[in-house]
Amino acid sequence: MTTLRAFTCDDLFRFNNINLDPLTETYGIPFYLQYLAHWPEYFIVAEAPGGELMGYSAAALMLFMFTVMGKAEGSVAREEWHGHVTALSVAPEFRRLGLAAKLMELLEEISEKKGGFFVDLFVRVSNQVAVNMYKQLGYSVYRTVLEYYSASSGEPDEDAYDMRKALSRDTEKKSVIPLPHPVRPEDIE
Repeated sequence: MTTLRAFTCDDLFRFNNINLDPLTETYGIPFYLQYLAHWPEYFIVAEAPGGELMGYSAAALMLFMFTVMGKAEGSVAREEWHGHVTALSVAPEFRRLGLAAKLMELLEEISEKKGGFFVDLFVRVSNQVAVNMYKQLGYSVYRTVLEYYSASSGEPDEDAYDMRKALSRDTEKKSVIPLPHPVRPEDIE
């Protein structure tokens, strides 16, 4: 049975098989530590049964299948208090088993308990597998953010979808009414 547990500092040195996926955004160790210090309840990992090794990377042997990392942010007065999915990644060998859906469900439950109006996330427009999965989980495209993701190798920057799912506190579903025009990263609060 898969074990879901809180992310620990030691995990920073054990999740390369997940982070090396080309569609996964990676960050420096201080970034992860900031999330772990400020929003530990939003930082969850899953381990394989009995702690057996589930993947291999040139850097290290891995125990993880996937991680989710998020935070709470926004303004309550403007009905913008929400949960934000910063990273959700499943190791390639464990995809299509419902693991990402379970982690999203946990993050949504935490956001409900914290009184959030919605949960949001950013996803590459080109990542149609992820976009379709989020749609199946009840998320919709709120807006397109132009050139949100930096490209490498001289290619143009990539647009992102800001996808949202209203929570029970947003009884009128105002938080998911799509914007009629794209925005730029500097326009995001």
